[in-house]
Amino acid sequence: MLQIVGLGLIATFLVTILNEHKSNISLLLTVFVGTVIFLFLLDRIQDIFRMVQTLANEARVQTVYVETILKIIGIAYIAEFGAQISKDAGQGAIAGKIELGGKILILAMAIPILTALIETILSFLPMKG
Repeated sequence: MLQIVGLGLIATFLVTILNEHKSNISLLLTVFVGTVIFLFLLDRIQDIFRMVQTLANEARVQTVYVETILKIIGIAYIAEFGAQISKDAGQGAIAGKIELGGKILILAMAIPILTALIETILSFLPMKG
């Protein structure tokens, strides 16, 4: 965590200085540092995915549901990353569209899980006849 914070603070300092003279380079530095921080975290993200997969296997949860949830989480993080980069570049409107796209994709991927959940709940309710 100290490496990430240190890198972030150094980049913030450099971007602040570069904004006054070379704003295009400061944006590239922002994107580069964001990517490096993401790469720092990639091993941890893989560990989390493996842990969730192991727990799902032990609980005998269908793999398709776990994979879908992990994909949804991935979409959320990627959309957030892209939106933050766009905001840093002063493109709030584009950032909003990235966020909207992420939310729509998440909703579309969640529908099969919601359907299965509703069907499961309905199967427990007594049928009126």
